[in-house]
Amino acid sequence: MAKHKNIMPRYVGLIVLLAVVGISIIVKASVIMFGERDYWRIVAKRFVATNVSVPATRGNIFSADGQLMASSLPEYKIYMDFLAGCWVKDSLNKSTISDKLLRERDSILTANLDALSEGLHQLFPDRSAQSFKSLLKRGRKARSQYFSLYPYRISYTKYQDVKRLLTEHLGANFCGLTEEPFNQRKKPFGSLARRTLGEMFPSKDSAVSGLELSFDSLLRGTPGMGHRQKVRGKTGVTIVDRQPVDGCDIVSTLDVGMQDIAEKALRDKLKEINADWGTAILMEVATGDVKAIVNLTKTGDSLYAEKENYAVGAMMEPGSTFKTASIMVAMEDGYITPDYEVDTGDGVKMMYRRAMRDHNWHRGGYGKINVSRILEVSSNVGVSAIIDHFYHEKPQQYLDGLKRMSVGEPMQLQLPGVGKPYVKKVDDKTFSATTIPWMSIGYETMIPPIYTLTFYNAIANNGKMVKPRFVTAAMRGDKVVEEYPVEVINPKICSDTTLTWIHAILRRVVSQGLAKAAGSEQFHVSGKTGTAQVSQGVGGYRSGTVQYLVSFCGYFPSENPKYSCIVSIKIPHGPASGGLMAGNVFSKIAERVYAKGLTLDLADAIDSTSVVIPTVKDGDLAEAKRVLAELGVKSVTAADPGDASATWGKAGREADGVKLQPRKRSQETVPNVRGMGAKDAVYALEQLGLRVRLEGMGHVYLQSILPGSRIVRGQTVTLKLKN
Repeated sequence: MAKHKNIMPRYVGLIVLLAVVGISIIVKASVIMFGERDYWRIVAKRFVATNVSVPATRGNIFSADGQLMASSLPEYKIYMDFLAGCWVKDSLNKSTISDKLLRERDSILTANLDALSEGLHQLFPDRSAQSFKSLLKRGRKARSQYFSLYPYRISYTKYQDVKRLLTEHLGANFCGLTEEPFNQRKKPFGSLARRTLGEMFPSKDSAVSGLELSFDSLLRGTPGMGHRQKVRGKTGVTIVDRQPVDGCDIVSTLDVGMQDIAEKALRDKLKEINADWGTAILMEVATGDVKAIVNLTKTGDSLYAEKENYAVGAMMEPGSTFKTASIMVAMEDGYITPDYEVDTGDGVKMMYRRAMRDHNWHRGGYGKINVSRILEVSSNVGVSAIIDHFYHEKPQQYLDGLKRMSVGEPMQLQLPGVGKPYVKKVDDKTFSATTIPWMSIGYETMIPPIYTLTFYNAIANNGKMVKPRFVTAAMRGDKVVEEYPVEVINPKICSDTTLTWIHAILRRVVSQGLAKAAGSEQFHVSGKTGTAQVSQGVGGYRSGTVQYLVSFCGYFPSENPKYSCIVSIKIPHGPASGGLMAGNVFSKIAERVYAKGLTLDLADAIDSTSVVIPTVKDGDLAEAKRVLAELGVKSVTAADPGDASATWGKAGREADGVKLQPRKRSQETVPNVRGMGAKDAVYALEQLGLRVRLEGMGHVYLQSILPGSRIVRGQTVTLKLKN
């Protein structure tokens, strides 16, 4: 009973304590919900956090020789916080707006309103000072913390200029500039290889074509994670929780110099003959590396642009370039040799009630000629007569022969949109008695140019067929993330005997046949012309205006092939000649690429006591000095012009070394970039807020805006370069 009396007071005490705690919680909750409701609403608005994706920087695309062909540069949308610098903490450690600071900020803004408006107008000439003045007044009246100052994205340089302007007139505390960063894809070489490099949707930051699309997963990187919240009255602050992983860099097989050579040669010819479109592909024989790929479409009077990737996606009848494959099948099957003769008669031969004609039928034809001469003059009658004679009763044997040489076999390439070749099968509904003879000369077959080039490249490569390659590696910094080795499609497309015969014939096609325009006086060229009428669909080949596809496919130098190349041009009119039109473009590409590869051995020109002084381009003198030191060449830096940060200037050769002369860079006038390399010139000009367009390759010899001119930010400077 005594124990019971001792326990009861304890229970009563515990119940009273719990009741007091509960009542306290209810009272505190009521105070927060009703008495401090307005305060906590303000706090909630200021500390709202939203999860956001932090974008990774997209990787660069480089040429085979290390030049930057596509890169992501930062751009910004800018906003202003009209409450910046006005927040203070009260006695309860709560952040509130100080009326005193707000009045001070408004006073400073009012006093500097005209200067700010004029300064923004100078930075953004498309908006008047008056419009900026009205804009700032609206933002101040609205007390906006995220007020858009300019509707378009701006460069990093321009962003820094705006920040400097606001800080100068409002002070660091009241500046209030906030930004929304973006990555903008830029191509330093303009439209060069544009269709192959690919395009991006700027608003969605997503790839839509070319290498950008094929290697998007590597280039894109991995986005990070963060949250955007309001901290101490500042809106739009992104706090990164997980850092993004930037995308890999892609090393392409393209050569900027060769690409420029191919594009100029093709563009000139397209303008000359008023063609609809043209494509040219230059490939390295041993590796299959595509060094240049050009696709030009007519967009206006004498204007051509990269729009469609005809090189890999255009489904077309190859025409006479296919004759080489047909003759090689018959050689491999042991039916013919180069001396095998065919009577082509007067150039017209009826085949199953259809007339097969040679191009010179109206001049009496070629009569009796051998296989070598048949390809030299591209005789339709000769080739079709051979194939029909030996394969009319066994067409599958002919098709099997093409397959053994991997002609028309689908390939998975590193570019999107690759066309799938169409070679008729015996069981196709449209296969008829005329199919084999017409297929043998390149009709009733659809093959993109890249496939035709791959076949001729195999001939040049002693029978080894390699897959065309556009990218060699993916890099992160100096580390190789993924490598793309040379891939062999067919180790031997035919016997050595057939190769020996076809090598000799293709060389004579250029030296003695219809492809003389594709040749060169400096080296020997081998290849085959192609001139085909373009089918108009259900209308056949002669409905309306007759259109032609002219082409030339070959390799050079003949004795030790280094490069193969195909040129295909579509023209809406006659006369048409693969040799004179496409062959001429091939010749210009081959000669200029060949000349580009010529090098002189300095050991043959100097003795052991000579001091070789290299030519040094103007530009970054620190880099020049480092390279000269590596080469063991003496360099002397002249007196500094007064600017401690000046590391740019001119370089001149002297008897025993190189003299480096720094020069002060003005922020107000356009600098003289003549003599600089493209990289230094672009950097120097874009740092001043100018846009740059490059033409040619090498060092700058001409700039469209004269040095010393007043800088108008956003203006485009055209730089012409030469070696």
